[in-house]
Amino acid sequence: MSMDQPHPEPRNRHVVIAGAGPVGLWLAAELRVGGVQVTVLERSVTPSPHSRALTVHPRTLEVLDCRGVVKPFLAEGLRLPDGHFAALDSRLDFGVLDTPYPFTLAIPQARTEALLAEHARAAGADIRRGHRLTGLAEHASGVRVSVTGPQGPYETDAAYVVGCDGTRSTVRDAAGIGFPGSDATVWGWLGDVVLDAPPAGPVLGHASPRGGLMCVPLPGGVHRFVGHTPQDQRPDWPGELTFEELRAKVVRITGEDFGMRDPRWLSRFGNAARQAETYRKGRVLLAGDAAHMHFPAGGVGLNVGVQDAANLGWKLAATVRGDAPDGLLDSYHRERHPVGAELIRTTRAQTALMTAYSGDGGALRELLSDAVAAVPEFSRRLAEGLSGLAVAYPADGDAHPLTGRRAPNLRLASGAELFGLLRAGRYVLLDLAGTGRADGPSDAVVHEGPPADAGADWAGVESVLIRPDGYVARVRTREAVPHSRAAA
Repeated sequence: MSMDQPHPEPRNRHVVIAGAGPVGLWLAAELRVGGVQVTVLERSVTPSPHSRALTVHPRTLEVLDCRGVVKPFLAEGLRLPDGHFAALDSRLDFGVLDTPYPFTLAIPQARTEALLAEHARAAGADIRRGHRLTGLAEHASGVRVSVTGPQGPYETDAAYVVGCDGTRSTVRDAAGIGFPGSDATVWGWLGDVVLDAPPAGPVLGHASPRGGLMCVPLPGGVHRFVGHTPQDQRPDWPGELTFEELRAKVVRITGEDFGMRDPRWLSRFGNAARQAETYRKGRVLLAGDAAHMHFPAGGVGLNVGVQDAANLGWKLAATVRGDAPDGLLDSYHRERHPVGAELIRTTRAQTALMTAYSGDGGALRELLSDAVAAVPEFSRRLAEGLSGLAVAYPADGDAHPLTGRRAPNLRLASGAELFGLLRAGRYVLLDLAGTGRADGPSDAVVHEGPPADAGADWAGVESVLIRPDGYVARVRTREAVPHSRAAA
């Protein structure tokens, strides 16, 4: 290039994320794995000590394992072999699930965020606390982001902006993305308290015409009560929860207060259900609670949000780098919007069951609880849905049945495991037949050799291309016919 020729404008490889909750932090780390500069803006100066979410489900544990960061979570969390659907008496057995993590992991959100922040910073993410995104101005080559920080207002440029800033998302509003849905008609409540006479067992569940209640132990000698009563069915905001009200509700439902004292955190939450009309508008994207709002039934919200980030991260990184195939970033909405819609449908159904206080409602709950206990396939289907393992993405009509499905942690005859091969955050090409005919992206992690064990669904598979998020992109069978997803 001669000196009088203009230099090409360098590609903007900077992404701004609003929100340093679990979703924003996981997305930041994924983008760094993909070679993209990331700034996370978080309005709170310090992390919240309170933990709205407590549950990490099996698929989220798999996602963490695929990047080599699951061990600290397993070391700190409490493993529960089952879960619940609508707090029915019969619990769902997670032990039957096809995963290395057949359990729910109870760990406070505050610790989840601390561990994910450590992971994101180690990957090179710039996390700025006390910095609030105040506006966006999209232009042809990027987005101008307005920020207010401790030293005053400033602006920064980004190739893309992602709103991981919760149900009241500033990013969503600034982008003009609609958030239609329904307002709250039921109010739940929670209280973190000290108990002098705590109930036996890791989880106490109680449901009656007087209301529903769960009690879960937390670190530091604290227990959490979560519940609802018939009096909480109202469209108007009931006001801030007081300790006296919490005690009265627990006594009304259970007949005792368990020596309740020293409240650490009291809160209410409603069953308003909303979903963003689109998860992408130009150079602005949404993930987590900014994209979907629902009653926290089953403890799935944090998990679906992290899985949003896992789906988006590698796609956005490839787009920013300039090596993404056409339509890849658009596939984020196409794949994750239906997952959010199913999340809302499922949590609304659970809310209806949990608040079925009448005699007829009690009979319905009893009938479904009996079905969970007596019909293993029904129980397994509910467990697979709650755990995130059932999520599958649309595939072409002639695609192999594995295409678009989550790949299990295949053990290979060499001793390698698929989740370990995914640590680099790149495609993984498994040449299971060792024919040398397998093909994939030039930077894919390639492994030749047969599996040590695989389910019947994998019979006849010669090679398989696994996406960076652990879903099957393409399958070649012994008939040498490739089955693939166009968007992958």
